[in-house]
Amino acid sequence: TGFHSYLESLRGKARAMGVRDATMDGLFPTLSLNSRVIRLDQSQPGGSFDAPIPPFEPYRRQHVDAARIRGGKAAWEANRARLSGIERETGVPEAIMVAIFGHETNYGSYTGDFDLLRSLATLAYEGRRRTLFEPEFLAALKMLDEGVPRSRLVGSWAGATGYPQFLPSVYLRVARDGDGDGKADIWTSQADALASIANYFVDAGWRKGQPWGIRVSVPAT
Repeated sequence: TGFHSYLESLRGKARAMGVRDATMDGLFPTLSLNSRVIRLDQSQPGGSFDAPIPPFEPYRRQHVDAARIRGGKAAWEANRARLSGIERETGVPEAIMVAIFGHETNYGSYTGDFDLLRSLATLAYEGRRRTLFEPEFLAALKMLDEGVPRSRLVGSWAGATGYPQFLPSVYLRVARDGDGDGKADIWTSQADALASIANYFVDAGWRKGQPWGIRVSVPAT
């Protein structure tokens, strides 16, 4: 009862975003609390702004392996023409786009199978991080209202979706049509996902010609 009362309390905020009552009327009765999502959220490490930064090299060895490099080469070859066009337009290097695609979902091989709307509604209601998850639930509602099929709105337990694992608010802000079909389909179109990844960096202030990092060797002295 408390869960559904909470959903009803969000109608005003959703209407202010342009979400139709018909969309909410069709969705809200289908949602239920997901206790597994709450457990997963509560088991996350807290961390803090001054926590020690772990060494980069062990992370690199774990995440940049031969299989991921092979997959990256295949994804690069399959999207070669589009990637070069996106780089010319945005200044974001082709390698960066492909690397994010590979790291987030192993080139689309696993994107998660949680019902995004149920997960986000659960996390917003549970309240531990409501300031994060309530706006994301409303953004997912907006996606549904704008015609993204419910079947597409699946992903991680924490609300990330599609090949680049965007939160709903990020999708609404930066998702792009990369193949010219008039849709920003980050779930089945590699072209759209790569164009959206590039636009994510543009939105974040990417500067053409500047590296994201520089490898250095520090002497013992």
